[in-house]
Amino acid sequence: MLTSKLKQARLCLKAGRVTLPYPFEPAPAGKNFRGLPRIQVTRCTGCGACAVVCPPRLIEIIDQGPLVTIIRHFERCIYCGRCAEVCPEKAIEMTGEFETATDDKKDLLHIQHIYMATCSRCGRCFTSRTPLDPPGTDRFREVRLKKLGGGLT
Repeated sequence: MLTSKLKQARLCLKAGRVTLPYPFEPAPAGKNFRGLPRIQVTRCTGCGACAVVCPPRLIEIIDQGPLVTIIRHFERCIYCGRCAEVCPEKAIEMTGEFETATDDKKDLLHIQHIYMATCSRCGRCFTSRTPLDPPGTDRFREVRLKKLGGGLT
């Protein structure tokens, strides 16, 4: 009986470590793992396609004329990746991040404001360095003058 226990102990010790030291070191995500979505706000145009296909309805779009506010409640995210698949500007990509535990829900809230002003003469949207540039910046004024033919401001 003692010899069989010694053989069993030797087999167990020979195998070495078979588990990951997870709480102390981050666990590696798999190759095709879909974690928390990352939003590149400079690419987002506020089209709302992501909000339409999101199963848990975590994306809320508030249209206030020239200002579009996109609110994302990531505490409801199921990591399905539909928002990344449907985004025409590729502004959403799925990351390997999955550890989103927090004691404050505000940590998982993402609010984005996109200014979408149009020219009163031609009706086209203005372009700026980023969608978040306020309309009073020099770059915005420069583009507006170029679209209006360098005349009126």
